[in-house]
This record gives sequence, C-alpha cells and structure tokens, in this order.
Amino acid sequence: MKKIYFLLSIIVLLGISSCKKTGVIEPPAPVNPVNPPKPYVPDNSFKVIAYFPSYRDPNGVADAKYKMITHLFYAFLNPNIDGSLATLEQPSRFTTVMQKARANGVKTGISVSGTRSIFIEMAASASARKLFVKNVLSFARTNNLDGVDMDWEYPSTADGSADNYVLLMKELSDSLHKYNKFLSAAITPGVYAGSIRDGLKTEVFPSVDFFNIMVYDGIGWDKDEPIQHASYNMAVASLNYWIGTRGMPKERAVLGIPAYGKNSANASKAYRDFVAANADITLDYATIDGIQYYFNGTLTTKKKAKLAKDVANGIMFWEFYHDDNGNKSIIRAANDELGRNYN
Repeated sequence: MKKIYFLLSIIVLLGISSCKKTGVIEPPAPVNPVNPPKPYVPDNSFKVIAYFPSYRDPNGVADAKYKMITHLFYAFLNPNIDGSLATLEQPSRFTTVMQKARANGVKTGISVSGTRSIFIEMAASASARKLFVKNVLSFARTNNLDGVDMDWEYPSTADGSADNYVLLMKELSDSLHKYNKFLSAAITPGVYAGSIRDGLKTEVFPSVDFFNIMVYDGIGWDKDEPIQHASYNMAVASLNYWIGTRGMPKERAVLGIPAYGKNSANASKAYRDFVAANADITLDYATIDGIQYYFNGTLTTKKKAKLAKDVANGIMFWEFYHDDNGNKSIIRAANDELGRNYN
C-alpha cells in the first residue's frame, strides 16, 4: 500500500511540474484540424477575358495567346432541372486548356449555360437551387478553378424568373466566396428596353464580382451602321446604361467584344477567316465569296479597349479560337492599347 501512495505522489508532483512550465495544461490537438478559409477579397483589377467552347480544338489556339488574357472560361457546363449537372463535354479539352491557362498565370473558370426553360424551373425550386449550388461549388473545388461564370440567357420580369435569378446568384455567390472563388455573369447589352433588360435586377449587383456584357449580335440597332452587329456606338450605349443609368459599379463592368463578324443574313464568320482572306483588318468589314461581313477590326477593338479602360474594368472576347494567332490578333491589338505586356 505504501508503494502505491509513493507512486501516486510522484505522479502528482510530475503533473504540477508540467503545469508550472506552461502555466496551463494544453488541450490535445484535434485529429484532423480544419483551417477556415481566408475572408473573401474581390479582385478588382482590369480583366481581359476569353471563352473557350468545348467544340474547339485546343491546338487551334497558340500557347502565346494565353499570355494576352487574365481569365479563361471553359464553355459550357449544363444544369438539369433538379439541380444536378450534365456530364461535361470534352473533358480532356477542358483539362488541356485549364493547364495551359494556369501555366501562363491565367485565372480559370467554368461557364454554366443551358436551356432557358431549365434555368427557370431549377431556380424556382429552393431544393433544386440548393443542389445546383452544391454541385457547382463541388465542380469548382474538385477542378481547382478560380471561379464560375453564369450564362443564363436570360432571366425576365415577364415570367417571374428575375426574382429567382437574384436568389440563385446570392446563394451561389455566398457559397463560392466562402472558398475564395469568384462569381461572374454573362448579361444582355441592355440597349433594348423590355422584360429581358429589366430581368437583371439591381439587387443582384452585390452578389456578382463582375458582369460580362455581351455587346454584340445587335444587327439593326445602330442606324448609322445597320448591318454592323457590334458597333462602337452600341458599346458606349451599353456601358452608359449599365453603369450610368442602372448604377452598376464600374469595377464590375466588363465590355464584351466579338471575335467574329456577321452579314445581313445574320450568318457568322470568325475574325481569323478575315485575316486568312487578306482583308484589311483595320476596317470593320470585308467581302468573302461575294458576301460582305461586318466585324470589329483592330482599330475599333482598340477604341473599345480604351473605352473599357476609361469607364469600366475589363474586356471580354467571344471566343478565344475565333481570333487570329498571329500579329493581326485583335486580342493582341487590345493588349497593345491597354499597354499590357504579353511576352
């Protein structure tokens, strides 16, 4: 019994001694400590964005072109009505272009698009929205993406989807921002009055880091250039509306520039086709096989880049493959106007 008391005394003394060293008894460390993510801080730097559609061959874009952009979106990831996601098209191409982008310091993202009716029904259901947000976040985290772009064309006040769009974007933004991932949105140019333009409510502005304003496909809008689908005047009017009239913060406004042209029948040709046809790419029109097309040449692209630098916070191109890979590239022309180093 004495031996037992003696041993207990030693144990108590050792315990007191250890307490004196630190002042407190340290609790055991958790088995799997979880480090909370850092508070989200939006990136308000000037952006040069390009989309890469799944149907394009990555080999069709020169590696050097990646140095000319800041963000690359792979298009598209499609939702289902219940909030699940369809299988990504051409996953090997997705992997390739994301690797090329990261190797050149470009931020990566997935653009989510699909049938308008699916978006409307999915966003109207709280459970479907919740599942959609969960799945999109999981996709972004699994693939180590910097953010997500929403390309819902378009929410509208005519069918009630505008309010659900606000809910969906708020929930998606909150979820992505917890993991320091941005949320952008492709939106209407806003030059046509009506339920589509009104469908992007001002309440959504705080949830979205930047808006990719699609200022193209507007044949007939500019009476001075009726067949030009993306005139400079249209770009001015679009930014005046979103920033001036609607109060969109300028740091969230990105001006969309087309890397393709259209004819009077609304048929398209890639900008690289005009270069290949030896057209004067300082102009905004060219004739191929007897048909005249209107596009944005290098001079207009530079004017738009300057406009965006002066009043907005970025430019966006649809799409990466359409542009020329050589020294006549309009993305290169935009970079030159902006004074960006792409070597």
